Amino acid sequence: MGDANAYTVRSRAERLLHGLGFSHEQMGEPVASFSGGWRMRLNLAQALMCPSDLLLLDEPTNHLDLDAILWLEDWLKRYAGTLLVVSHDRDFLDGVVDMVVHIDAKKVKRYSGNYTSFERQRAAAVVLAAAQYEKQQRERVHLESFINRFRAKATKAKQAQSRMKMLARMEELAPLHVSAPFSFEFREPLKAPDPLLVLEDADAGYKMENSPNKTVVRNINFSLQSGQRYGLLGINGAGKSTFIKTVAGELKPLAGKATFNKGLAVGYFAQHQIEMLRYDESPLWHLSRIAKSAREQDLRNYLGSFNFPGDMASTSIATFSGGEKARLALALIVWQRPNLLLLDEPTNHLDLETREALTVALAQFEGTLVLVSHDRHLLRATTDQFLIVAEGRLASFDGDLEDYRDWLFKTKLAPTEEAVPLPEARKPAVTAPPADRRRQKRREAEERQRQSAARKPIESRIKRLEEKMAKLNTQKAEIDARLADPASYGETRKEALKALIVDQAYVARELALLEAEWLELQQKLERVTA
Repeated sequence: MGDANAYTVRSRAERLLHGLGFSHEQMGEPVASFSGGWRMRLNLAQALMCPSDLLLLDEPTNHLDLDAILWLEDWLKRYAGTLLVVSHDRDFLDGVVDMVVHIDAKKVKRYSGNYTSFERQRAAAVVLAAAQYEKQQRERVHLESFINRFRAKATKAKQAQSRMKMLARMEELAPLHVSAPFSFEFREPLKAPDPLLVLEDADAGYKMENSPNKTVVRNINFSLQSGQRYGLLGINGAGKSTFIKTVAGELKPLAGKATFNKGLAVGYFAQHQIEMLRYDESPLWHLSRIAKSAREQDLRNYLGSFNFPGDMASTSIATFSGGEKARLALALIVWQRPNLLLLDEPTNHLDLETREALTVALAQFEGTLVLVSHDRHLLRATTDQFLIVAEGRLASFDGDLEDYRDWLFKTKLAPTEEAVPLPEARKPAVTAPPADRRRQKRREAEERQRQSAARKPIESRIKRLEEKMAKLNTQKAEIDARLADPASYGETRKEALKALIVDQAYVARELALLEAEWLELQQKLERVTA
C-alpha cells in the first residue's frame, strides 16, 4: 500500500481536481451531473493520477480555460516520465516539450527543441525549398503602412507597437507563414464611433422566471473607446462570457444603464458559435442570409477566400469538421465589417495554421477588440491591455500574462496558503456617495460633451486628410512604378517622361503639405482630449 502511495490517493486526487478547476463542492457531486467539457477534465485527471512511465495526451487543453492550462503546464514540467502530446496551443507546447515530431506529406520528421524552435527550423527548410514571398510581402506592406501612419499618433501608439511586433515576427518566419494553406483579413470598418458603448453601475447576469435574478458581475463602470484592444482574464465561471454577452447586447443589464452608440457594429463570436449554425444548410446559404443583395458569384468568391471553394460552398456543413465550421462562423462575421469584435474562445476548434491566420488578421484589424482566449500567443499578439473578472467585479489588470500567471499561483492554485488579493491599483475604484456620484457624473458628462464638440471637427478633417493621403500614396506608387520602367525613357517618350516627373513632384509636395497638416491636427486633438 505504501509503495503504491495508496495512503495519499485522496489528497493527490483533490490537488489534481482543484488544479483542473473543480471546486471543493464539485468534488462530491455525481459524474452524471457534469457537462461534456467537465467530464473531459475528469478523464484528464484520471490519466494524470495513474502512475506511468509514458503519458499520452491528445489535445488536453481543448476543454480547459487559461487558469487550468497554466496549472497543467506546471504539472507536466515536473512529470518524470516520457510525454507524447498533440496540441494546437503553441505556448503550451513551448512550455512542456523539448522535441517536435512533424507529420507532413505522409512523412515524419523530428526536430529538436520546443515548438518555437521547430517553427524556425521549418521556416529555414521552406526557404531552401521555395521562395514564394508574394503574399507575405502584401501583409508586410500593409503593416508598415499602418506603422508609418500612426507611429506618432498618441491614440494609436499602442496599436502601432503591436503591429511592429507582428511585423518583426513575420519577417523572421515569413516563409513558413507563406506556406500556410489559409489566410484572410478583416475589411476596414465603415464607421468608427467614439465611444462605442458605456456601462454605468451595471449588473450583468441572467433574469430568472421563477426565482431571483442571478447576478454574475456587479457594479460595472466601463467605457469602450474606438481602437482599444482588450484581453479578458478570469477563472472559469467568473463571468467573462456573461460580461461579453452584456457588451454584445445579448443580455440586458439587471441594474444600471447600458448606452450603445448608433454607429456600433458588433461582430460576436460566442464560445459555442458553431452550434448556432444550420448543419443541414451550406456555407452559401448562411452567407446569403446576411448578404441578401449580393450576387451569388461574389458570395462564392468570398467563400473561396475562406477555403470553401466550388461545390464545398453549396454543400451541407453537416460533414464539416469543427475547424471548418468555426472558419465559416468567422467568415460570416468578417463579411459584416464590424467596428467592434467580441471573441469568446474563437480558437477552440482551429488548427495551428488557422489560428495563425486569425492572429495575423486580428493584428491588422482596424477596429476595437475584446478577446477571451486560453491561447496566450493570440492574446499577446493582438491585445494591448487586460481586464480581469474576479470576485464578481470587473477591473483593469495592470500587467502582462506572466504577471497574471504569478498572481494565479499565489491565489487559486495555492489553496494551502492565504489568498493574495489583486493589487490595490487593479481593484475597481470605491464608489462615492449617491449624491456626490450624481454630481460627479454630471460634471463628467459635461466634460465629455465639451471634448466631443471640440474633437468632432478636428477628427472629421483628419479623416478627410487621411483619405486624400491614401489616394495620393496610391498615385505616387503608380508614378514610381512607371518611372522604374525602362520603357519610359525611350526617345519617343520624352514629353510623357517630363509630364511624369512634374506629376511626381506635385504629388510629393501635396503629400508633404497634407502630412504636415495631419501632424498639426493630431497635436491639436491631443491638447483637446488632455
